[in-house]
Amino acid sequence: MLDGANTAWILTATALVLFMTIPGLSLFYGGLVRGKNVLSVLMQCFAITCLMSILWVLVGYSLAFDDQGYGVIGGLGKAFMRGVTEQSLTGDIPETAFALFQMTFAIITPALIVGGFAERMRFSAVLIFSGLWMLLVYAPICHWVWGGGWLSQIGERGIMDFAGGTVVHISAGTAAIVTALVLGNRKGFPEQAMMPHNMTLTIAGAGMLWVGWFGFNGGSALAANGDAAMAMLATHTSAAAGAFTWMICEWVRFGKPSALGAVTGMVAGLGTITPASGFVGPGGALVIGISAGTICFVATNYLKRTLKIDDSLDVFPVHGVGGILGTLLTAVFASNALGLFSGQEDISIVGQLGVQAIGVIATVTYTVVASFILLKIVDALVGNRVPEEEEVEGLDVTQHNERGFDF
Repeated sequence: MLDGANTAWILTATALVLFMTIPGLSLFYGGLVRGKNVLSVLMQCFAITCLMSILWVLVGYSLAFDDQGYGVIGGLGKAFMRGVTEQSLTGDIPETAFALFQMTFAIITPALIVGGFAERMRFSAVLIFSGLWMLLVYAPICHWVWGGGWLSQIGERGIMDFAGGTVVHISAGTAAIVTALVLGNRKGFPEQAMMPHNMTLTIAGAGMLWVGWFGFNGGSALAANGDAAMAMLATHTSAAAGAFTWMICEWVRFGKPSALGAVTGMVAGLGTITPASGFVGPGGALVIGISAGTICFVATNYLKRTLKIDDSLDVFPVHGVGGILGTLLTAVFASNALGLFSGQEDISIVGQLGVQAIGVIATVTYTVVASFILLKIVDALVGNRVPEEEEVEGLDVTQHNERGFDF
């Protein structure tokens, strides 16, 4: 039977998650690149939103949530939204609302990968890779975890991923570093400083991401209830702890805290709490946020300064590492065995940790292999990377014949 309150909340949460991509992530990423590439990043996020929406309606939703598959990927029973009517329900909400809510997740996940190849990938290659990746990487993993697939069936209760630690953050972060490695570093990296052109845009986008994440995590309860409220409290607590911890880490190491560090720590806190958000209490969320701020800070500096890998906007060390950390810590802090810092789940920490680890390994392995193959296919079709002279001139002009900023 349809529940009006739950339906209203999911419709609101859907708008919040779409708000995370356009304009939230668009502005966050747009401010971080150089002025000659800002429009290219905004355009990539906007076009990905359009393309993923179309593909989701055509076959994406069916591949993720049709139960006629074999535990690996859904069937085509819901292709073209077959059977998704005004009367069909998912639980006690309209299936149309559920499908639209899940569409916004399918939008933001490939949009996150943009940060790994920013400033050097052809626009045509971005569209082809993103579309194929959503259908052949995101949709299967989504089915594994949320669509009744094999990861939801292992162990006593299946993998615990409330809002997308594996489905969104590990997959996007892993794909981003694979893309960065396949395309190679931007011209001049790491010798040449590549500073963000407009931190004001980045701070504004970060604020939108923080607010939108309430829909991302709170909406994943699929009801206006205590689970949603606790997920929102845990989300906010972890974001604040992640931002403050990263700021302190910078203060200690470099002598001054930066606005960039604060917002990056916020995103790390948000991404890391995502899989645990509906299972842990505020105490556990606080520890997860502090862990995210510390570990993702170390990972970011190690990747850029030691390994010299040009994951342009730090997608893997923030989302990938954060997603892995959060997925594993879910097993620890969701358990009711830890008193002040525990959640309310009656689970074995050790047993569930093994399930979570299997989920992490499977997601990383599949994403690495599939993303690499897709990049090679796209490169053979249209070429992944723009020529060096176009990269120097900037993608705004060479890919879109427009200029966002005069400089």
